[in-house]
Amino acid sequence: MNEQGKAQDYAFLTNLVAGLVHEIKNPLTTINLNLQLLKEDWHDAESQREKKTLRKLDVIQTETQRLKEILDDFLKFVRIDDLDLKPLDINALLDEIVEFLSNELKQRNVEVIRFYDYNLPRCAVDVKFMKQAFLNILLNAGQAIETNGQIMVRTSRDGDRVRVEITDTGAGMPPETLAKIFTPWFSTKASGTGLGLPTTRRIIEEHGGSIQVQSEPQRGTSVVIHLIPRIPQDNETAEHPTL
Repeated sequence: MNEQGKAQDYAFLTNLVAGLVHEIKNPLTTINLNLQLLKEDWHDAESQREKKTLRKLDVIQTETQRLKEILDDFLKFVRIDDLDLKPLDINALLDEIVEFLSNELKQRNVEVIRFYDYNLPRCAVDVKFMKQAFLNILLNAGQAIETNGQIMVRTSRDGDRVRVEITDTGAGMPPETLAKIFTPWFSTKASGTGLGLPTTRRIIEEHGGSIQVQSEPQRGTSVVIHLIPRIPQDNETAEHPTL
C-alpha cells in the first residue's frame, strides 16, 4: 500500500474512532445530568439507608466523570492531524501558559524561572496543539513538586532548531518508570489516564520536532523539546497565543 493509501486508511480510522467517542459521550452526559438530579432529590437524606444511597450516587457520578475525561483525552490523542500552521513566538506561548498556571503554583510556593532567547525565529505550528503539548509538560512539572520548588523554563537556539527545556525540582522518576512514560495508558497518578505525555510526543513529532526526558529520583526531571523553524506559506498569518 502506498503512502497516500495509508494516510486515507488512517484518516478513516481516526474519524471512525472519533465518531464512536462522541456517541459514547452523548449518553454519558445524559447519565451525569440525571445523577445530579437524583442527588438533589436525596440531598436531605436522614436515615442511614438514605445516606448510603447518596454515597453510592456520588461514587457513580465520580466514575462517570472519570470515564468522560478518559474519552476526552483519547480523542485528543487520536485527532492530531491536519495541522493549521501559523508562525508563533514560542516564548510568548510559554509565557501565556505560565501565567495561566501561576495561581495554582503560587499556592504551593512553586517558583517559575524563565531564561529566554529573545532572538529566536518563529516556528510554524498549530497553536492549539502546541499549547496543549506545553501545558501537559508544565502541569506535570508542577504536579511533581508538592511544595517549595522551582520550574526552570529555558529557550535557546540549537543549530538550526529551537530548543525548549523545562526542568523541575520535583520527586523525579526511577529508570523503570521513565522507560514507560510515553506508553499509552501508563500512569503513576491515581486519576491519570496515561495519555498526556503520549499525546504531547505525537504533537511534537507531527511538527517535525523531538522530545527527550531525563529524570532521577529526588533530583527532578528535565524535558527537552526541539522544534524546526519553518517559513509559513503566504496564506498563513502570525498568531499570538491566548488561553
